[in-house]
Amino acid sequence: MGYTAAGKHKIKVKDKFFTKYIDAVDIHKAVRKISEQIYAEFKDEIPLFLCVLNGSFMFSADFMKEYDGVCEISFIKLSSYKGTQSTEEVKTLIGLTEEIKGRTVIILEDIIDSGITVNHLLEDLNKYEPAHLKVATLLLKPEALRTDVKPDYIGIEIPKDFIVGYGLDYDGFGRNLSDIYKIIE
Repeated sequence: MGYTAAGKHKIKVKDKFFTKYIDAVDIHKAVRKISEQIYAEFKDEIPLFLCVLNGSFMFSADFMKEYDGVCEISFIKLSSYKGTQSTEEVKTLIGLTEEIKGRTVIILEDIIDSGITVNHLLEDLNKYEPAHLKVATLLLKPEALRTDVKPDYIGIEIPKDFIVGYGLDYDGFGRNLSDIYKIIE
């Protein structure tokens, strides 16, 4: 099962075909850009970066390698997808364990499409009174937004296509790909 090569720049993940969309080099440039922007704003603080699992693990790991300042990282796990569709129901599977009152907290998201998940997370975290609460996303699908969430740091804006790779999956497969692939309808 899993995924297989299906030609140059084309793969098959389970029952769907995908074509190469964003190269690993361009992903790395976007990660570096976000890291530099955040460092410029918070270099005199010790921000807490909050990695949203599972999808953000690659983005968060690469981001942490690029970030030049003193910082901390923690992990939470939320779920809102089944297959290629959002369920629009956000489930918290692993929660925050750090004290964030009065701290700078920056959410590291792999992708924001409908905005429902990150909106839910922002509402939850604001209850704990952080000094700053920011959102950094590697990918943003502006046409798919269904909330008024406005990320503070955006790596790459993309259309509404379903994508896999670099932490993003289709039913658990494709997360380990270093490039990002979009579905072929």
